[in-house]
Amino acid sequence: MARQPQGNTPNREEMFNMAVEAAERGNRQSARMMFAQVLRQDRRDTRVMMWLAKLAKDADERRQWLNRVLDVNPNHEQAIATLDRMDYQDKAKRNVMFFRVAIGAYMAIVLLLGLIVLLVAL
Repeated sequence: MARQPQGNTPNREEMFNMAVEAAERGNRQSARMMFAQVLRQDRRDTRVMMWLAKLAKDADERRQWLNRVLDVNPNHEQAIATLDRMDYQDKAKRNVMFFRVAIGAYMAIVLLLGLIVLLVAL
């Protein structure tokens, strides 16, 4: 059986490579669209999911893509490491916030005690 010419339609691997090039040039929207086309052809392509995680609009979307990678391959080291790093950064931000609140509370208590001592001394 003779193979039909595909014309100008790129195959999945060519589309993937075009999407990578677009992403590396900073054309995020085009890259996302091309990666989505590749993913429609192979829903389990973790390379595409990892790229879509890199191109995510926010941390929540990035986490969703990374978790999809882990659904396909629970041992995917890069996805695990990226999620771990994101969790660490989130915890660090919370710790900084708690530290600032604690310092503020400490300062308020010290000022209040100072005011009480001053009022008692009068």
